[in-house]
Amino acid sequence: MDLTKTYPRSVHEKMLGLVQLPRTIDKAKAKLAGHLGEYNYDCPMDKALFAYLGIEGEWLLEVVKNAKSDADIETQLRPVVGKKSPAEIEKWNHDWLTAKPSGESWEHFVHLREKIAPGRTDVTSWPDLLDLDEKRPVPQRVQA
Repeated sequence: MDLTKTYPRSVHEKMLGLVQLPRTIDKAKAKLAGHLGEYNYDCPMDKALFAYLGIEGEWLLEVVKNAKSDADIETQLRPVVGKKSPAEIEKWNHDWLTAKPSGESWEHFVHLREKIAPGRTDVTSWPDLLDLDEKRPVPQRVQA
């Protein structure tokens, strides 16, 4: 995967029912190929996923390195993700996609949002901001 020429999959995309996982795998592939570009593997978002799954970033890199396809990667990850119940995964997905930054992170987020999508004050999560930055559509939301 060459992330100097394309984007990783959206945070919203799922593998084994889990958001963020396909994106992290894309970044692992790019790291192994030496084509991460502006992206970071094992960034805070990846680390949160690793913590949730109880794995290390280096372990996932090895899985990706030894896999011939996403199906091989899924086979290796299925027992790890399978330790979580469907309700736990659903909660993770919801919380992950809707969490708002706070404190200094919020200030940084707002600054980036104004550069990427001026006027989109309805965008309040990193997954949505990343989608906008990567030219994916993000529906306008009614603010509460």
